[in-house]
Amino acid sequence: QVQLVESGGGLVQAGGSLRLSCAASGLTFISSSMAWFRQTPGKEREFVAAITWKGSIHYEDSVKGRFTISRDNAKNTVYLQMNRLNSEDTAVYYCATQRGLWSSRDPNQYAYWGQGAQVTVSS
Repeated sequence: QVQLVESGGGLVQAGGSLRLSCAASGLTFISSSMAWFRQTPGKEREFVAAITWKGSIHYEDSVKGRFTISRDNAKNTVYLQMNRLNSEDTAVYYCATQRGLWSSRDPNQYAYWGQGAQVTVSS
């Protein structure tokens, strides 16, 4: 079965950086597109970034220039490097994937999710 395990969340001051990792198993990672979403209480899950299995990348507008998504196929891991963090980035971050999906900003298109990693940015 597909398992996604996030790590790297934590508390950081505004302007700081964090790197999230998502280790995947139970799927053919090299041919899987991966995405990051985030969610705050009372709000819907929000698209952050995606990287296709061919390496095409998409970002949500508010993180462009600050966040970088990347993947290491040898380690079956996708990363989210987050720089110049601000209080609006505070959320639980989830990685997601779906067999046969090229890329989507719609969380309903994804069947597999990690458990989430809390990111808290203090001002």
